[in-house]
Amino acid sequence: MIPVKVRSVEIGTGKPKICVSNIGITKAEILTLTKKYINLPMDIMEWRVDWYEDVSDIEKVIETAKEIRDLLGNIPFLFTFRTSKEGGNYQLPNREYRDLNIFVAQSGYVDIVDVEIFTGDEIVVEMIDKIHAAGVKVIASNHDFDKTPAQSDIVYRLRKMQDMGADILKIAVMPQCKKDVITLLAATEEMVTNFAIQPVITMSMSATGSVSRLAGEYFGSALTFGAGEAASAPGQISADQLNKILTIIHQSL
Repeated sequence: MIPVKVRSVEIGTGKPKICVSNIGITKAEILTLTKKYINLPMDIMEWRVDWYEDVSDIEKVIETAKEIRDLLGNIPFLFTFRTSKEGGNYQLPNREYRDLNIFVAQSGYVDIVDVEIFTGDEIVVEMIDKIHAAGVKVIASNHDFDKTPAQSDIVYRLRKMQDMGADILKIAVMPQCKKDVITLLAATEEMVTNFAIQPVITMSMSATGSVSRLAGEYFGSALTFGAGEAASAPGQISADQLNKILTIIHQSL
């Protein structure tokens, strides 16, 4: 696996990196949370722009992204519009979703853009190509809030992301039982051991899947999401607690 370096953070080596999601609604709230989060044990901050009240106004999105960038300093900045079909707070037509991701990447204010891999192959390839042309990394993602797919299907989805040129591969699934968590962890190990060229991020959601957010270094997941003032997905653990546990695990290896 080839690590991905974003500013001074290397994703894919050592202790899994911690990303905290900012789900503020107003610009003032988003900036206030950013100021608080820079004091957390956070390697990357994600702006979940689907929560932003002015998300449909690209100029306001870019203006806010600039102010976030100024506050973050050298902390990597992940830009994510999570569609409602994958658990997000808003839905945009595919072309507007494409334009938003491309224009924000071209602004120069963000370091990584999240691209939902099942948006449609043609649009996804265009987004990845243009985001890369802007000098920005891509996390390809897929979120299944209904179930945990079969191990082979999870590996297939991750391989598809890699084949389409993403820098980092991410999948989150919903467990219906404890065995589903084992399926997700086994798929992670299979992908990382046999196929991955790029770093992989996997998680099993909800309280049942919380262990998957802690066991990344054992099974191969390179990053995990910690909660700031509010969780952006079910089963997230506070960034402070997460850092302590990940450090204990890392020191035991």
